[in-house]
Amino acid sequence: MAGTRSTGRRERLRAETTAEIKRTALELMGSGGPDAITLRAIAREMGMTANAIYGYFATRDDLVTALIADVYTALADAVDAAWAASAQDAPAQRIQTWAHAFRDWTLANPEGFRLIYGDPVPGYQAPAGGAAPDAARRVCVGIAALADTAWGSAERSHGDGDFGWDDFDPGLLDKVRPAFPALPPAGVALALRIWGHLHGLVALEVYGHLRAQTLSPDKLFHAELTQLVRSLGLDA
Repeated sequence: MAGTRSTGRRERLRAETTAEIKRTALELMGSGGPDAITLRAIAREMGMTANAIYGYFATRDDLVTALIADVYTALADAVDAAWAASAQDAPAQRIQTWAHAFRDWTLANPEGFRLIYGDPVPGYQAPAGGAAPDAARRVCVGIAALADTAWGSAERSHGDGDFGWDDFDPGLLDKVRPAFPALPPAGVALALRIWGHLHGLVALEVYGHLRAQTLSPDKLFHAELTQLVRSLGLDA
């Protein structure tokens, strides 16, 4: 029994230290950019020896991969939960709910957003298949769902684009087409355009480019969403 308690305590302490390492890495990135993520810098911040931290992550890339997986999964969980909680018969509301969940998560996790969508970590080599293939697929499918849920009305204004399947990366199509087999190439293009609207404004906010221009970024985002939904032929 004592041995079991001792093993459980060691596992708990290891999990706590691993979480602190990840948290410190994101804090360093937030203050010093992606170059600041080094195992030695993290060890210094935590009062650990360099050798000790290598017992948790053998390389800097192992740590970055773990961070990306955690961050991407957290984002996927947030937007998936919002989508699942929205009414299926209210496409405008579903799109707005997903978009607000994406922005809310991003503003609460700006370093995470920068890690997966902004600043590349110099020299980082992702493992084969990517650092977070399942979470990336979930977010990608979620974006396609925005176009799919609006396609009945959006097709009238967005269905005549000169798009074919060869206009898209096969990896993207492998994620989207099984989930939405009726969505045509123009619908996939619409999904990417919707993503551009949402991602672009949120990125400006995260990187501080809106601070000097507006005191109400939330109002600006809401106005953009309203216009987006109307452009899809839906009632905002």
